[in-house]
Amino acid sequence: MKIVYVNDALAIWGGLERILIEKVNWLADEYGYEVYILTTNQGNHPILYSLSPKVSHIDLEIGFHQQYRYKGLYRLYKKLQLNRLFIKRLRTFFHEKQPDIIVVVRSQLLSSVAKAKDNVPLVFESHTSCCSHMVIVKSLYARLMTFIGNMGVRKVQQVVALTEGDANDWRKFNPNVCVIPNIVHLNGARINSDCQSKSAIFVGRFSKQKDIGSLLRVWAFVHEHHPEWQLHIYGGYGGEEEWMLPKIKEHDMNVRVHEPTPDIFEKYCENSILLLTSAFEPFGLVLPEAMSCGLPVVAFDCPYGPADIITDGYDGFLVKERDIRLYAEKVCLLIETPDLRVKMGQAGIQSSKRYEASLIMPHWKELFEQIVKKEKDRNLKTV
Repeated sequence: MKIVYVNDALAIWGGLERILIEKVNWLADEYGYEVYILTTNQGNHPILYSLSPKVSHIDLEIGFHQQYRYKGLYRLYKKLQLNRLFIKRLRTFFHEKQPDIIVVVRSQLLSSVAKAKDNVPLVFESHTSCCSHMVIVKSLYARLMTFIGNMGVRKVQQVVALTEGDANDWRKFNPNVCVIPNIVHLNGARINSDCQSKSAIFVGRFSKQKDIGSLLRVWAFVHEHHPEWQLHIYGGYGGEEEWMLPKIKEHDMNVRVHEPTPDIFEKYCENSILLLTSAFEPFGLVLPEAMSCGLPVVAFDCPYGPADIITDGYDGFLVKERDIRLYAEKVCLLIETPDLRVKMGQAGIQSSKRYEASLIMPHWKELFEQIVKKEKDRNLKTV
């Protein structure tokens, strides 16, 4: 089978990038598929995760970021110009390689790929929440681009969502939706956290989605009651760091900010609790990652990932209604009850095993085979 994945870039330490590379590596190494990754904006940036030599990466050198040098209608004109170049290069590649399936992982690329794909089945693998633009207030331009992206979902043969909640939202645009959870790179070390260090960890970009503002409000309450505890934030660029970092320094609450690291599992094991305060999560990759290291987790019950991953009161706490006070009280309960931290952490190790690649990837194999068979049957009927 010949599969082409289309993405913007593989140049940051991100959950989507890590999952995409681990997935294509598995498809090529374990199933023997011929796999290609096409990117639009990779440029000279290195691929930060290890890509199998059996997977081919080609950057189409579109540079969609160029549109942001302009404002208003000229930005839209520049985007349309770059889209035409994108479609042209896609058509050339698809004509040459004749793939069996094309998979797009960002909705804003769907419409262009749909125009270039000819009769090849197109799959949209959703790594964002369909309702994200409703949860977070965006600019008019951003809302327009989200709307266009969501409309592009109507043009695909199959949508794959990460949670049932998100699948229900996507069904408003396309009835052909199934759920396949993320594969998760779990802790491979024999050493897990003993949950004895007086520190908690947060892993996420400084973005509106991750809502570090709520995290700091939670931690203000925690710090008041347990000033000896430290919060470690491992966050990358997300647009809010310019005003957020000075605020963290101004309010001395024993918070330490670190650059993103490829050794995040080592950092999980150095801490005792993972905190997640996202406004929305298509999945919430850091939750099972941290759970696999023996950490209890605390998250808001945001749409939609955490509720699928956390069993409230068993391997972590799921806080409804974005209740800051209740969230902080759950963190304090874990701080004040070491035995509960350990018990939940051990339960989390078992819970996280649901997302091992060996359990998730057969679902992808089955889906791809069904799509190819359906396409062959359709072609036979038209002959």
